Amino acid sequence: MRALLGSRKHLTMATLRGDGSPRISGTEVEFAGGQLRIGSMPGAVKAVDLRRDPRVAIHGPTDDPPEGNPAGWKGEAKIAGIATEVDSGSSAHRFLIDIQEAVITRLNEAGNRLMVESWKPSRGYRVLERE
Repeated sequence: MRALLGSRKHLTMATLRGDGSPRISGTEVEFAGGQLRIGSMPGAVKAVDLRRDPRVAIHGPTDDPPEGNPAGWKGEAKIAGIATEVDSGSSAHRFLIDIQEAVITRLNEAGNRLMVESWKPSRGYRVLERE
């Protein structure tokens, strides 16, 4: 999960607007001290969204599989959780993410089936293989 989310600097984050509709924003994440953290500039709409409704989803970067080698695709990572604002020491916003679900989607070694690895605190880790 960390390797996939950390493979690029910019990720995509979903929050909920005041009317309940989704908002997609760019974000950066940091894994430190066993925690997932995000930040934003002062007054950013994504921070306003998270203060109002702390549910968040983060989607890591993804690339196409290498030409002629579908099994070489590294996959993609997704996290859903609850954001809690903490003191950043400045006017910027900082949130800790309590991860409620983590998913890695990739191809099997043969490159012909989709593998979905997921984790939730309520059921633990599981792997599903799909056509």
